[in-house]
Amino acid sequence: MRENGFAPNTANAITQYFTKANQPTQQEMLGQIVVEILREGKILNRKSLCTKLLSRMDLASDKEEESRYQTLIGLLFER
Repeated sequence: MRENGFAPNTANAITQYFTKANQPTQQEMLGQIVVEILREGKILNRKSLCTKLLSRMDLASDKEEESRYQTLIGLLFER
């Protein structure tokens, strides 16, 4: 059953992912990415988050920024 367009387990997984992002900058980065995905009219799920994070990592201006995206990608695949 879907609620608000999201499968309940997907929404729960995304909520847990945000909980793991403990630094304010991580949560801000995730928030920006989520807004981008939703504004593009795409479904918010792990695949769309991962795709957007990888895209941003490729465009990172320095190693520090790239490392932050890499950390977020790592959190996405933790269980």
